[in-house]
Amino acid sequence: MEHEPVHDDEWRRRLTPEEYRVLREAGTEAPFTGEYWDSHAEGVYACRACGQELFRSQQKFDSHCGWPSFFAPLAEDRVEYLKDSTLGMERVEVRCSACHSHMGHVFAGEGYDTPTDLRYCINSISVRLEETPEG
Repeated sequence: MEHEPVHDDEWRRRLTPEEYRVLREAGTEAPFTGEYWDSHAEGVYACRACGQELFRSQQKFDSHCGWPSFFAPLAEDRVEYLKDSTLGMERVEVRCSACHSHMGHVFAGEGYDTPTDLRYCINSISVRLEETPEG
């Protein structure tokens, strides 16, 4: 999915101040406060900034860390990875590949009983759940 580049002033118009802080400035929402950290609704999680589909509820699991956790993205080309050395830690930042908005971080080897042993720790405010209609 190819998107036209969006300038900073346009992002400020499109996003709330808190969305802008997390999505465009790589901020983090407080744990256990986001709308999806404990959600079990079925559907697809899309980037809140551009709408690209990033994660499916089938890959979401309860990590009890306070943020939505997924063991894999919808497809590898939907996310990009950047080395993040902020806060005195070596982490891997996860961004939307279409608009380069910050989603969260991915962690490996934590021992979760998932198919990948990865935890995509994603800010609720970075995504929007498009629920699957019950039927």
